[in-house]
Amino acid sequence: MIPRPDDDNRIKIAPSILSADLSRLAEQVREVEAAGADRIHVDVMDGRFVPNITFGPVLVRWLRPVTKLPLEAHLMIHAPDEFLDAFAAAGINTLIVHVEGAIHLNRTIQRIKELGLKAGVAINPATPAVMLEEVVADLDLVLAMTVNPGFGGQAFLPGTLKKIQTIRHMIDEAQPACELEVDGGVDPETAPRLVEAGARVLVAGSSVYGAADGPTAGLKRLARSVGL
Repeated sequence: MIPRPDDDNRIKIAPSILSADLSRLAEQVREVEAAGADRIHVDVMDGRFVPNITFGPVLVRWLRPVTKLPLEAHLMIHAPDEFLDAFAAAGINTLIVHVEGAIHLNRTIQRIKELGLKAGVAINPATPAVMLEEVVADLDLVLAMTVNPGFGGQAFLPGTLKKIQTIRHMIDEAQPACELEVDGGVDPETAPRLVEAGARVLVAGSSVYGAADGPTAGLKRLARSVGL
């Protein structure tokens, strides 16, 4: 059953600027804010942890005055601890690090919280959910990847649904306030299945910013698919 919009754990949508037209980024961020987006997702890649290079703290600093929405940075980078302070200073609200990339994950989570930010941990499709067991009680957010990270526009991996259900159970048992976010191939076809499995935050890039009729129509179509 899809949670109703007025439930405490209502579904939220986080457009990813990875798929935005960067020549009009301010305009495109403001457009999805007006259309009802809940937060803005910033995919940070360094060409080492994933085979692509994207954004950094400078872009977040520039983006912060553009929108009142919370900004979350998904750090798909090597040695994320070296950049936590820089993203905090730039105005980020949530920092998400990978369970596969943070050597001392508890220490990283602690530092994010010391900076006054929300702490999230992302997990790749092939990484078992049990890797979250020791930290989930300390988290504000778990990001379950439903594609292999690195590039936008990839097809959703159906095998991740079972893991999302497992993570949902872990969160409900250990830290009910923790959000379960999903990222990868999220569109009006896959979103209801992801929500049914337990996701509460949908990161969407191509289905919003790649929509032929524009980001507003793309976001509203996605929202309708999950009863918003």
